[in-house]
Amino acid sequence: MSGQVVLLGCGFVADLYMRSLAVMPDIQVAGVYDTNPERLRQFCAYWSVPAKPSFDRLLADAPDALVLNLTNPHAHFETTRACLLAGRHVYSEKPLATDFEDAKALFDLAADKGLMLASAPCSALGEAAQTLGHALRQNIAGAPRAIYAELDDGFVPQAAYDKWISESGAPWPFEDEFRVGCTLEHAGYYLTWLIAWFGSVRTVVAASAETIPDKAGNGPYAPDLSVATLFFENGPVTRLTCSITAPHDHSIRIVGDKGVLSCKAAWDNAAKVTFARRLTIRRRLMEHPLPRRIRLKGPTHPKVKRWGAAAMNFMLGPDEVLSALRENRPCRLSNAFALHLTEVTLAIQNANETTGAQRMTTTCDPMEPMPWAL
Repeated sequence: MSGQVVLLGCGFVADLYMRSLAVMPDIQVAGVYDTNPERLRQFCAYWSVPAKPSFDRLLADAPDALVLNLTNPHAHFETTRACLLAGRHVYSEKPLATDFEDAKALFDLAADKGLMLASAPCSALGEAAQTLGHALRQNIAGAPRAIYAELDDGFVPQAAYDKWISESGAPWPFEDEFRVGCTLEHAGYYLTWLIAWFGSVRTVVAASAETIPDKAGNGPYAPDLSVATLFFENGPVTRLTCSITAPHDHSIRIVGDKGVLSCKAAWDNAAKVTFARRLTIRRRLMEHPLPRRIRLKGPTHPKVKRWGAAAMNFMLGPDEVLSALRENRPCRLSNAFALHLTEVTLAIQNANETTGAQRMTTTCDPMEPMPWAL
């Protein structure tokens, strides 16, 4: 856990990275740049980090630092491409790009230059996801037969989202969020877990729709509800939902031959993982009403206290990239992992009632567990 990072973009999400950096003292911020000078000044003053006057200076002044691309999703392709052309390793906020061909071009460029290109979210490296992965490897629930994963955030268009402010004062970018869509923004929080455990998705059968038009009075916007069935090369059939319409539900349930593994909070690294064994009482088949908690034996990773909806360490991903570079080993958040995650997410986002089935063209390996989860 050591090295330098630079932040490209200091909007709403950047504060969550800075809060996470507070528990990762061996990682230093060598510079920050944003196209909004006032926002840059406000952010750097609040967090006591150095502002840079230009994109070029951000890269030039810290030539060995990992670039954290925290720009608007629609800017990811051009900004990441510029970083790769400058010979820099990149950790990008999701998605790698909003178009698959652009994402593939970034992947090819990184490969050509021998650079790491990783993608958020990194919660697959967190304690809850790793605990579930451990339970799967230990066969606690038996062979997994089906998974239900939900990423529904409530009826957000009626929330007071225009009053949501980050720790250093950035407003929640609701126009961008509605135009990018909840699938591109949130599906990765469980897709990364699933791909980490089982590897590549073979086929996506999905449909997405905009159920609430004119959310902020200036539509059209991206789909606000998606439902996908994922067929893995080596894993159980999975249903994944994303919405900003259905009641809040961030649960995942893994149905096995012996019972059900569950976790109720995708955005909490320390969320409880439980197992409810299956039993029959008076001819009635049911899961045990008092599930037992599954725990890992030793310490895991630094935790971040809850802020807003999340209790996640956003720096687990950049730390993994820095550690892989330092140790000269494959990165768990590999380039192939990032590209496959992007392809699957876009397949869900772009599906509709007439084009609902899409065969995947990319592959990636399952993720090596964290050492403390073995």
